[in-house]
Amino acid sequence: MSANPASATAGTGRQSGSGFRIPKVPFWSQIVAGLVLGVLLGWLARSYDIGWLYTTLDKVGHIFVQLLKLAVAPLVFFAILVSITNLRKVNNAARLATRTLLWFMITSLIAVAIGLAIGLITNPGAGTGLTPKDGAKPDHAGSWLDFLTGIIPENVITPFTELNVLQIVFMAAVAGIAALQLGEKAQPILTLSESILELLQKALWWVIRLAPLGTVGLIGYAIADYGWDLIGKYATFTVDVYVGCALVLFGVYPLLLATVAKVNPLQFFKGAWPAIQLAFVSRSSVGTMPVTQKVTERLGVPKEYASFSVPFGATTKMDGCAAIYPALAAIFIAQIFDVQLGVGDYILIAFVSVIGSAATAGLTGATVMLTLTLSTLGLPLEGVGLLMAIDPILDMMRTATNVAGQALIPVIVSAREKILDLDAYNSASSSPVDDEVRGAEPVSVPVAA
Repeated sequence: MSANPASATAGTGRQSGSGFRIPKVPFWSQIVAGLVLGVLLGWLARSYDIGWLYTTLDKVGHIFVQLLKLAVAPLVFFAILVSITNLRKVNNAARLATRTLLWFMITSLIAVAIGLAIGLITNPGAGTGLTPKDGAKPDHAGSWLDFLTGIIPENVITPFTELNVLQIVFMAAVAGIAALQLGEKAQPILTLSESILELLQKALWWVIRLAPLGTVGLIGYAIADYGWDLIGKYATFTVDVYVGCALVLFGVYPLLLATVAKVNPLQFFKGAWPAIQLAFVSRSSVGTMPVTQKVTERLGVPKEYASFSVPFGATTKMDGCAAIYPALAAIFIAQIFDVQLGVGDYILIAFVSVIGSAATAGLTGATVMLTLTLSTLGLPLEGVGLLMAIDPILDMMRTATNVAGQALIPVIVSAREKILDLDAYNSASSSPVDDEVRGAEPVSVPVAA
């Protein structure tokens, strides 16, 4: 007779005749519950001026984002380094890398074209009541000179302390290429790097498990702080951003999957949804990267290729932040400041979106990309201040679109190169977040007879 029936039951993961099973709530359900609760608490905090609730929501959301950011610098460095060295295990690595970059550019062009079309049709800056006096210059502005010279760091420490992701990517790429050139001599460093990367990803999984709680804080604070009145002033612009991202996410991406990759688009969303929903909440492509890579592998993309394409995409593939948003924002700001944009300006917007998307670097927000676009067009940088208040609301949908694209391109390239595991793609369904922390079946708790 077992001395500990509870442990015996937990070990088998099966329900005993004298026990009941603790139901396991799927991760996506926890996120949805967090969204609903966050909206409710935010509304209560704002409607009844509950100061302590407002502060609590702010702190909870802030701590969650800070935990994600804590892992960004080392995660990006080791992910890029390891991903580059992993290419040596892939046949036609140069071809795959080139095709990946090419599809990044193609989808960015499509996204920016959609953003421009929506902006020209809806005139988001008209009738808002906003004036140039409502704007303010940002503390930091992006320019092509800063972008090009800022890639190379002055030392190896500052990029990590100041979280300059672009410079971290540069150093990781140099280290990865050097390791490939050294061959076997670099193997101890590569082994250590792979171990550190696994450690970082495991720690980040723990943070990701807190996403439902972070959702309550982030959504609740947004509602409590900004309210519906502010959103009303930016109603057309906000709807434009969401509609533009939705058209890319649920229109362009499924079309490419069906016609180019020749796979079932619904199955893609079924497999990639955990990463998309986490991106919506966290507003960080890099913070979502472990989940993005997991779902990409679940969708049948070879691990060696996914370990390159996903980190690369998390720092450079930004259809939401670097294509749709700056296109709409440029039109919005031009209308507020009464500046007429011509065909040449629209071409410049497309050029900046394709070439300068690395400036967003996978972090929360797209201010750098917007200032880069405005400075290229010669529009007043004070226009950035007009959009800062509404940015968190917009950034949710932008980041979800970013991450969906980061999972999409590896699937398309793998399908085109005949290396996609179709059986894995067609069977991908369960949440990698649930599986990552699932050691066994749900535990059965004994009930006294």
